[in-house]
Amino acid sequence: MTASVIIGVLALQGDTREHLHAVAELDAVGRPVRRVDELDSVDALIIPGGESTTMSKLAVEFGLLEPIRKRIAGGMPVYGSCAGMIMLASTILDGRADQVPFGGIDMTVRRNAFGRQVDSFEGTVDISGIDGGPFHAVFIRAPWVESVEDSVEVLGRVNNGPAAGRIVAVRQRHLLATAFHPELTGDLRVHRYFVEMAREAGKTTEG
Repeated sequence: MTASVIIGVLALQGDTREHLHAVAELDAVGRPVRRVDELDSVDALIIPGGESTTMSKLAVEFGLLEPIRKRIAGGMPVYGSCAGMIMLASTILDGRADQVPFGGIDMTVRRNAFGRQVDSFEGTVDISGIDGGPFHAVFIRAPWVESVEDSVEVLGRVNNGPAAGRIVAVRQRHLLATAFHPELTGDLRVHRYFVEMAREAGKTTEG
């Protein structure tokens, strides 16, 4: 029997519980991560939605900023949704001056690009490499990707509405990010895609 992959969910701030539930539904082991020793025990990490400036501040206070950066540089698979996408960006537009991301994906992200909480909306997004038709995507004070470097694969854009064509899903090697919240819809396809990324990374490490 293959050992189950251990997926950490950064539990400093945001919708941690929903991601842990999604991971459990996929027969992987989910663990909240608040301390460095908890980070050391996981094979991959999800950075949830929430408030990216608060998450940034708490990552520094909890001593997790540099350890997560090192794990990212070392090839740990990481998936960021909404605020998590912002935290994985190399450049943030409209962020606070003291906001520090983990980085890793060579992209420029505009924070709160879709507007304030009252401007949150739902739309459809096709994700390259994931079958089953368009995703029903929930955007809550969401970012979008302004631009990417050649090393970044654009996986999805908004299909409809005033933001049609905006980039909202990307991948760069072992890093995945979406501007929307798949954990809020019951659609497990993005999480399944990421869990498989983590399993493949584990096979590479073992090999």
